[in-house]
Amino acid sequence: MNTITFYKYQGTGNDFIIIDNRNLTFPKENISLIAKLCNRNFGIGADGLMLIEKSDSYDFKMVYFNADGNIGSMCGNGGRCIVALAYKLNIISSKTTFEAIGNIYHANIENNIISLNMNDVNNIELQEDYVFLNTGSPHHVTFEENLTNLNVAEKGKKIREGSPYFKEGTNVNFVEQVNKNTFKVRTYERGVEGETLSCGTGVTAVAIASHQLKKTKQNTIILQTLGGDLEVGFKTNNNCYTNITLKGPATFVFKGEIKF
Repeated sequence: MNTITFYKYQGTGNDFIIIDNRNLTFPKENISLIAKLCNRNFGIGADGLMLIEKSDSYDFKMVYFNADGNIGSMCGNGGRCIVALAYKLNIISSKTTFEAIGNIYHANIENNIISLNMNDVNNIELQEDYVFLNTGSPHHVTFEENLTNLNVAEKGKKIREGSPYFKEGTNVNFVEQVNKNTFKVRTYERGVEGETLSCGTGVTAVAIASHQLKKTKQNTIILQTLGGDLEVGFKTNNNCYTNITLKGPATFVFKGEIKF
């Protein structure tokens, strides 16, 4: 039987199991084990599992798995949480550059707030009743008038696997404007296959979509999720969004051991 130490972190309610796998002892090909660990009834419980691994060129490498055990695309809140743990383990200082999903990310820590630079976005699809864009993960963004009473699980599932997404699927964000630079967001995440309390790449997509639709002229947007508030900032050049930052808390929950 093997024993591995894990750390539980959450970023505005988006929670993760994180393992220091620089010695490559965790069996990351074991999809069923990862899914079991993320299961809230039979495991530790999390929206995803992440590994810190060595990088040849940067401070570390982030490997992300969805709660279903499959390798995932970029996770913004996960990126902020893994930076917080890397700092706790003295792998990094208050500023870092790391690799994840084939891309390079920069982040900094100030007063327990993690600011993560996201990828530039220059391909935004404006449809009649929704916006689609990729902020490291694919996101469908649609505006609603009564977000509180919306059945996110039912409506999100239908959009997630319907036309034009089908098998590959998409994350789905439902949005309600609060004021000129503040928006409420609820997200259905693929891989979790349900609503999460927060989604980092999702709120990033919402901020950009809201600006693109001219619902706001601000370039610093506050996103209110069920798990707390996040801030997204950006610069624009024509229809290209650059210097995108996702900012918010990343909180240590507990530490434990897995035996398998």
